[in-house]
Amino acid sequence: MNTKKIILLLLIVIGYNTFSQELNCQVNINTSQIQGTAEKQIFDQLQKSIFEFMNNKKWTRDNFTFQEKIDCSVLIIIKSKISDDEYSASIQVESRRPVYKSSYFTPVFNYEDDNFQFKFQQFSQLDFQVTTFQNNLTSVLAYYAYVVIANDYDTFSPLGGTEYWQQAQLIVNNAQTASEKGWRSSESNKNRYWIVENTLQPLFKGIRDCQYQLSKNGLDIMNEKVEEGRVNILKALDLLRPVYAARPASFNMQLFFNAKADEMVNIFKEGTPEEKTKAAELLMLVDPAHTTKYLKIIGQ
Repeated sequence: MNTKKIILLLLIVIGYNTFSQELNCQVNINTSQIQGTAEKQIFDQLQKSIFEFMNNKKWTRDNFTFQEKIDCSVLIIIKSKISDDEYSASIQVESRRPVYKSSYFTPVFNYEDDNFQFKFQQFSQLDFQVTTFQNNLTSVLAYYAYVVIANDYDTFSPLGGTEYWQQAQLIVNNAQTASEKGWRSSESNKNRYWIVENTLQPLFKGIRDCQYQLSKNGLDIMNEKVEEGRVNILKALDLLRPVYAARPASFNMQLFFNAKADEMVNIFKEGTPEEKTKAAELLMLVDPAHTTKYLKIIGQ
């Protein structure tokens, strides 16, 4: 191989490693509820196809280095076989974000969606266009890809994920005539429709503001300024008061604390007696569902 070819090959390799797609997504398909192993090859192919779809597609216009990829995971539990190529399942999506100057990752999003019905045939391609609804499998996957990205961007700049929340909303709008559930406002007050609809409403802006302040001014400085970080996290949580006052026990507040409840306990258990009391009282107010957890902050 001549020198020019070697240099070209190196440039290609370097370019590939320097800039890449946005997601570092782990995918797992659980088929324990399906009897027999006849379809193992199909589910293996499904897992491979979803992995490639989530990780190889370019979701934004931004360039990501390998280290900047957003860590997330998708767990699909197959519940039953509806027809030869159609399945009923649940999908759980989680994401996390690295904390500045530390090896710690903070959880950002964690949601299990029980309304996941899809069709898949072995060797079929997973095609998706954001402007049209092609099938439920790729629309649901793309929807959660944008939700993960939008949440991540919200942690790095104020309302930074708006563009990607809007992309997720476009997917919802295009799916309004789909036969599968999970897309329409009338079906439930806790589904894909309401995640984005609520997020983009001014009423719920406090959750996004809290997400940013908690991450950038709280967690990101705790490696060097632990006490100041805890103070800022408490201030960030205070932004949730008006949201709770307007919509007690809202779906989006539940989503926020699905990811954050355990982390808040761990952070404030190390605080001063005054911080512990304030944090426990505030958390039990805005997130009463996890009261038992928050009592651990004050040793109860």
